[in-house]
Amino acid sequence: MKVLVLHGVNFNMFGHRDPKVYGTITLDEINAEISALAAELDVEVESFQSNHEGDIVERIHKGYFDKVDAVIINAGAWTHYSYAIRDALMILEVPVVELHMANIHARDEFRRHSCFVDCIAGQIAGFGVDSYLLALRAAVKLARQGRNREGK
Repeated sequence: MKVLVLHGVNFNMFGHRDPKVYGTITLDEINAEISALAAELDVEVESFQSNHEGDIVERIHKGYFDKVDAVIINAGAWTHYSYAIRDALMILEVPVVELHMANIHARDEFRRHSCFVDCIAGQIAGFGVDSYLLALRAAVKLARQGRNREGK
């Protein structure tokens, strides 16, 4: 089983970006924790980060053709306005789990809206790096149950 992990804009700056919100963990450390859990779950993960929206869209397209079994996505700011990423996610037939390290519902009003809500199985927010691990567990479970993008 293969899970695609997508990291959005500015996440290459984790460890430096707003430590009060995101802590001091780096993207490399996050990916290491994801890989360790993936080994426990006996799944392969591929992590991808870009600061370019089109690159994320292209990676979602590639995931479709690569026949990934699930996708977890932390699109960052794109969550709130990227209909291009939303439309790409709609192409997928596999479970998609949205996650955020911070509780987006307790932050600025604009961060409380997700363009992806109608094309994901669920959203996990507010647990720091554990949001990634919870999302991975959920995506793997849904994929093993043969669920689709919306978890049905």
